[in-house]
Amino acid sequence: MSQITIEPVSRIEGHAAIRLFLDDTGQVRDARFQVTQVRGFEQFVVGRPFSEMPSLTARICGICPVSHELASAKACDQLLAVAIPPTATKLRCLLNLAQLVQSHALSFFYLSGPDLLLGMDHPPETRNFFGLAAADPQFARDGIRIRQFGQQAIERLAGRRIHPSWVVPGGVNSPLTAANREAILADLPSIKTLVSAHLDRFKQTLDGHAEAIGVFANFPSMFLGLVNEEGTLEHYQGRLRFIDAGGAPVGTDLDPSDYQQVIGEAVEPWTYLKFPYYRPLGYPEGMYRVGPLARLNLAARCGTELADRELALFRELATGPVLSMFHAHYARLIETLYAVERIEELLADPQILDQRIRAEAGVNSLEGIGVTEAPRGTLMHHYRVNEDGLIQWINLIIATGHNNLAMQRGILQAARHFLTGTTLREGLLNRIEAVIRTFDPCLSCSTHAVGSMPMIVELIGPDGAILDHLRR
Repeated sequence: MSQITIEPVSRIEGHAAIRLFLDDTGQVRDARFQVTQVRGFEQFVVGRPFSEMPSLTARICGICPVSHELASAKACDQLLAVAIPPTATKLRCLLNLAQLVQSHALSFFYLSGPDLLLGMDHPPETRNFFGLAAADPQFARDGIRIRQFGQQAIERLAGRRIHPSWVVPGGVNSPLTAANREAILADLPSIKTLVSAHLDRFKQTLDGHAEAIGVFANFPSMFLGLVNEEGTLEHYQGRLRFIDAGGAPVGTDLDPSDYQQVIGEAVEPWTYLKFPYYRPLGYPEGMYRVGPLARLNLAARCGTELADRELALFRELATGPVLSMFHAHYARLIETLYAVERIEELLADPQILDQRIRAEAGVNSLEGIGVTEAPRGTLMHHYRVNEDGLIQWINLIIATGHNNLAMQRGILQAARHFLTGTTLREGLLNRIEAVIRTFDPCLSCSTHAVGSMPMIVELIGPDGAILDHLRR
């Protein structure tokens, strides 16, 4: 049996390898997405005061620290056994939406944009954001501006753009000022126009991506995400909803605190990333997907005017759920538009400037579970503490974990379509990487190299001989 290794996978957040296993006829027999770094947060926070957890777990990631802060704070709210002030909930929602905008812009414009605009076969030396900026300066500037808006909104709310310490157990630690509210509002019209323009532009390119749409993790699966009581798109609170590949609800919407009733976790010896699965179907049959594609598939509507209009067009792609992960790019742009509209609605609420923003209490429960929708999908923080409020046990299920089984199957589908024989072509390998980028995996913090990132791919025959190789 031969093996192809792609390491490291480029233009993702963190470090990973893709290993493709070929049979003696040169056909792809198996594929593995292998996460090659371990973070250890579930162990080294044991013994720490629960009040530190939002700030500590934010350090899991330099791209989406807000997501971890919010899920952590929600778990801590349960430890306090308090209902946080309504304005604190609104401010947390604002922060989450700003995070969604900046993260989706990073994924679409910076990480996947080079593939979408320059082409999968473009030379790897310039198949990056710098090459994209040279080829289409306005596209690059727009991507920077949209992401800047999200980051500035985070800073205006929380005091800093990366690893803010604003979200705390019981609420947030400072109110929104009128000046910062007006500054965010002033940017919204131009950002809304930019997002709408790029959504329209992307829709016009779909016919040119028919092959990728057909084989980029395009298969039936379940989908998971949060919805509110009306079944509308939700990112901060609500209930967990599973749907099947035909779009039908699987069971009833579930209180997030009961997630262990339906979600199990498996491990494999060749990766540090766990494999969550739907318990009633077992492992690995209980595969499901989370993230923007899943959220648009399972929500009855977005709940804002422009995003609902776009969602109706999105649903014309299929008679049931949209299955191809290539369309996650499309879904991210719709969600970005939704986030901008929803930010505008929240800022228009007079209560958003209220000074009552935190509930004070001690430990009133020894267990807390916080669930939010991170940009990449459903994020779960589960804590147990002792009577002194010291962490005794924690479990984290990140969006990329939920998607792990689907990512494995996705690269296998693409590899079987694009790779045969004993000769490697760089563009074909990039297509397999691009499947992973549709999931926008966030494997830890932002550990990227500026400039060239070395990559060596070797095709090794059953006797150990190197049949072909590529160096990037």
